[in-house]
Amino acid sequence: MIQDIFIIENEESELKLLKELFKEERNFRFKNVKTSELEIALNSIPSVIIINEDRIDVDILEICDKIRSDDDNTITPVIVCSSNIEKKHILDVLNKSIEYYIKKPIDTDILYYTIKNITRLMYMNRRVSPLTGLPGNVQIHAELKKRLLNGDEFAVLYFDLDNFKAYNDIYGFVKGDEIIKFTARTILNSIHKKCCSNSFVGHIGGDDFVGIVSMACDFEEICQDIIANFDVQVLQYFNNLDKERGYIEVANRRNVIEQFPLTSISIGVVEVNRGRFKNILEIGEIGAQVKHLAKITPGSAYAINRRKA
Repeated sequence: MIQDIFIIENEESELKLLKELFKEERNFRFKNVKTSELEIALNSIPSVIIINEDRIDVDILEICDKIRSDDDNTITPVIVCSSNIEKKHILDVLNKSIEYYIKKPIDTDILYYTIKNITRLMYMNRRVSPLTGLPGNVQIHAELKKRLLNGDEFAVLYFDLDNFKAYNDIYGFVKGDEIIKFTARTILNSIHKKCCSNSFVGHIGGDDFVGIVSMACDFEEICQDIIANFDVQVLQYFNNLDKERGYIEVANRRNVIEQFPLTSISIGVVEVNRGRFKNILEIGEIGAQVKHLAKITPGSAYAINRRKA
């Protein structure tokens, strides 16, 4: 995943240094941001923000407050580089929930590994689901918002399991968790196999997942690959009798036996073309509608919303 590092300074002294430090690192992208451009830059939700205090024309504490008060950047790591070595000043900066304060002259090795370790830690922290190890709702929303604000064109795949509650009622939550983890692996494997770059997979919660891929990816082929693998491998989570019958029997609240098909997967796909959606809520609304179309089709299925406006 590309790590966008923003350097806040009105002169590009640190930018040149960092580009040289990371010239062999293809996953890091650096951008200079002037203090007057800060609010606009925050909309892009960078991976890390570096403030060169010696090259700004605004009070450092004011900038720190502005970053931390932005809803989308409350957890974005911030590094301050400064020649001010007064202890009180350093503590005032760190008190603004700033992660690192690096004194000048900068030791380039320390700066290099600080950035590397921060991005590694943030990547791990994004994997917030203890069950699947996938990013949760906060990161999903941030990823969608970032791509929308950048004017990217992409497709959002919404995943949902069919008859999963009936499965839990018969086999129990422990076995149900195994199907959830299996579903996560199936989605990840197919998306990474068919779309190796700039893709994102998140776990909304329960049996709901989301995938985000660029329009350059064949997302219809991804859906077909996921369904093909899911339908074959999900059978390992059923006993022989249920597999032979092709359904499970569950007693409802009135103790009447009902039959439910084996667990399948439904996928709703929304094409996000430039200028089509104003916000991520609109994407989610269309996603819910198109996923419903897939769910009313018996068995595993997918449906795609391709409207341009």
